[in-house]
Formats: sequence, structure tokens, C-alpha cells
Amino acid sequence: MARVFNFSAGPAILPEEVLRQAREELLNWRGSGLCVAEMSHRDQEFVSIAEQAEADLRALLAIPDSYRVLFLQGGASSQFAMVPMNLLRGGDQADYLNTGSWSKKAIAEAKRFCAVEIAASTEDARFTRAPTQRELNLSSEAAYVHYTPNETIEGVEFPFVPETVDIPLAADMSSTLLSRPIEVSRYGVIYAGAQKNLGLAGLTLVIVREDLIGRPLAGTPAMFDYKTHADAGSMYNTPPTYAWYLAGLVFQWLRCRGGLAAMATINERKAGALYAAIDTSGFYANPVEPACRSRMNVPFTLADPGLDQKFLTEAKAADLVTLEGHRSVGGMRASIYNAMPEEGVRALIAFMQEFERRYG
Repeated sequence: MARVFNFSAGPAILPEEVLRQAREELLNWRGSGLCVAEMSHRDQEFVSIAEQAEADLRALLAIPDSYRVLFLQGGASSQFAMVPMNLLRGGDQADYLNTGSWSKKAIAEAKRFCAVEIAASTEDARFTRAPTQRELNLSSEAAYVHYTPNETIEGVEFPFVPETVDIPLAADMSSTLLSRPIEVSRYGVIYAGAQKNLGLAGLTLVIVREDLIGRPLAGTPAMFDYKTHADAGSMYNTPPTYAWYLAGLVFQWLRCRGGLAAMATINERKAGALYAAIDTSGFYANPVEPACRSRMNVPFTLADPGLDQKFLTEAKAADLVTLEGHRSVGGMRASIYNAMPEEGVRALIAFMQEFERRYG
């Protein structure tokens, strides 16, 4: 059966090369006679997988030695609570940037633990842009600043990293991590669900500066304390072993393709082609300000919303699937993460042009 082009926002498309390698190793990983999913996380076979995955990730991102890498569970949504639990460190206030659906959820959860100050919001613009640095009203009393660099639902991306001076910056990079180079040292905490660019749902990656570990809120459960996991090498309890293994294969795939600089060039080319097709059409539209358009999640609407279902049905028949926009915004959304080949974007553009010719 031929594979389709999967434009899902997550769980998302995986590199075909990674899936083929996982298939080859499924029943017998490197002569062990075991599937990785059957291995004890304490056995040397799996420990070697885990150590290699972290080494490859550190190489890809040039992670400084002063940062710990945690392979956790609970999704990025669990980090909405773990960030304030671990980063308040005796404080009672945090600054949040309100730029879309996911930042709103992070704000709601943080309010359980501290006073949340909204340092900037673009809700009045219907989340069609990111705030500028000048618009950020940051407080010197904040224990940390939190933002979402890329809002997957609205398709809005920050074109810059907020400058917070000496206040730790926390970032939900679920939809952008490993899609381009970043300067890890500009952040206190980076976290990401794996199911977009990193691998399988069920794994959550946290990169945290070491000096921010060890002073959680009183009463914080052990499983929500970064130090618990840092001290145990992310094996305080049974980790999501197979998802960790798959992420390691993705990291190796990225390194073989030239690393994150090479991937950024490909991603910019894919996004540029799709936005150009939308902008030169009188039939499709994207509501986001051009300077703040996401390179990972491209929402678009049709001139006649009554054609939405026909578009989806015919797209699926053309092996272009999961293009329906999020229920809160409607329209369409094409998520074009690392594993989406340029061939898939070209196929989508060709379909859109033919659909417009017939129904526009």
C-alpha cells in the first residue's frame, strides 16, 4: 500500500528512513533477540540507546554542559505545571506572553501556582501576529518569562527570541524544536512534546539550565521535580522506552542530512513555496502577518467555506490527508514538519491550483 502525505499537526509524519530502520530492528535489535519495547530500561542495551540519543541531541543543538536533558512523559501540557513548580524558586509571579491557544492553556495552568502577569497579548488582533520586543511589558519581579515560539493552531511564529535580560526564559517549542538551529543558552527551560518533529507521542523533551533545578514549590510531587529526573538520568521510573529509541533514530537521521542548518534551509523552502501559492491566489488566504508566519503550520481558508468538505474529500483521494484546520479556527492547515518531503508540499500546491481552476 502506498503511503500518503500526512499534514497532521501531531501525531505527525515521521521520516520514512526512520520507520524502515525501526521495522528492520523491531524483532531483533542488533542481535539482542529483543524488540526495544521489550527491554528493561535498566539493561545495558537500552542504556546505550538512551546515552546515544542524548549525545546526538546535544550535538545537534550544541547544548552547553550547564544544561540537563530530560526524557519525560506527560506531554508538553504537563510542563505547563512543571515549569512554575520548578522555576518560581521562592517567587510568586511570572510573566507570560499570550499569543494563541497553547499559550492560553499554559497561562491557565500557571495561575494555579502563582500570579500571572500578561506581559504582552495579541488576542485583540485575533492572534494573527506575534508581539514585538517593544510591546513586552516585563516585570523585574517575575521569576521567569514564558512564551510559545510557534502557535500550531493559529500558525503564528515569533520572528525573534524575546530579550528578558537576567530573567529565565521558558519556551514551549513543541512544534519547532530541531527544525532549525537555536541558541540554547538564551533559555532557562525549553520543552517539547515529541510528536511533531522529534518522534512518537508519549515522550516529552526538557532542556533545563542546571542552576534552575533543585528548588521546587513546597509539596511538589517527586515526579514533577526536575531534580528527581536529572539525578536519575530520566529513569526514576520506567521511561517511554520505545519513543526514546525512535527519537534517537530521528536525531541520527537529522545528523545524516546535514544537521539543523540544512534542515532550516529545506523548511524555509517548503514554507516559502506554500505561502507563495496562497498569496498569488485569489481563492486561498492566510490571515497571519507575513513577518510572523509559521514555517511549520500553515493555515489557510478557501474563498467559499462551502467548498471546505469537497476540498478535504478530494485531497484525501489524492493522498493528501489531515488538512482540516483546528476546530477552533476552521479552514485548512498544512503542517510541514521536518519529515514532510518537498515532494509532498509540491503535490499539495498542485492539488490546490487544480482545485481552484475547477471551483474558483
